[in-house]
Amino acid sequence: MATIKNLVIDQGTTFSLTVTVSDANDNPLNLTGYTVRAQMRKSYGATSYTAFAVIVGSPPTAGEVIISLTAAQTTGLKAGRYVYDIEIVSPAPDSVVSRVLEGIVTITPEVTR
Repeated sequence: MATIKNLVIDQGTTFSLTVTVSDANDNPLNLTGYTVRAQMRKSYGATSYTAFAVIVGSPPTAGEVIISLTAAQTTGLKAGRYVYDIEIVSPAPDSVVSRVLEGIVTITPEVTR
């Protein structure tokens, strides 16, 4: 089951979040060979989305995942409420998908442009 964490992102700014993924014993999960994906959408049923840039931290044994958006990406988002999640995919041949974090993103409007 994913952890819930709501985010606030200021429109027009660079955004980054580091998340530590843990195993069942609450130890950092070894993410060697894993892929990570993260998206935000206006609603769960929306077809358009903004993809976060995602990387596995170094070393991958530390279990860290970093998601980010550029200032240009956040400028392009309308102020308001969105939903997001982060999923990890284990290496082939299993390729098990697990959602590790989810929640609401609030984009606050930019004044200075």
